[in-house]
Amino acid sequence: MPEVNIRPVRGQDAPALAAIYAPYVEQTAISFEEIPPDALEFERRIDKSLARWQWLVAEVDGELAGYAYGSQHRERPAYRWSVEVSAYVASGHHRQGIGRALYEARLADLAERGFCNAFAGITLPNEASVSLHTRLGFTQIGVFQAIGWKFGRWHDVAWFQRRLRESPPR
Repeated sequence: MPEVNIRPVRGQDAPALAAIYAPYVEQTAISFEEIPPDALEFERRIDKSLARWQWLVAEVDGELAGYAYGSQHRERPAYRWSVEVSAYVASGHHRQGIGRALYEARLADLAERGFCNAFAGITLPNEASVSLHTRLGFTQIGVFQAIGWKFGRWHDVAWFQRRLRESPPR
């Protein structure tokens, strides 16, 4: 297993993150986006997210190999202690523990920030992602059937939840 350095995202990371994400958009139904966002859009997403959450990146031998982030679960105030989480790993770095390292750091950080519940949506089938989330303590809580239309067919999304802490900070 390579040595993985997990660190907060920097603005100059946006082009590499866009490149990691593009194949997920173009070649899979893992992402329901249909046009890969460019580096400028990634910068905008990062800036928006950093107001409340943090993006983390994984470096292997000085190269960005993946990233993870949290985002707003829903807009209503009562949802403010719940967060959706995602991670993406570059194609040449799969099955090296990078996704797990990113998620472990990401979930610990979210718990420290006071978030109580983490949710992840996984387009099915995706055994690798289901396995990762299960190993990290997520439990499947339901499936949205035929929720996303991409590549000329419907896709289901399984939802997973993990408790991060019992109650928000006082």
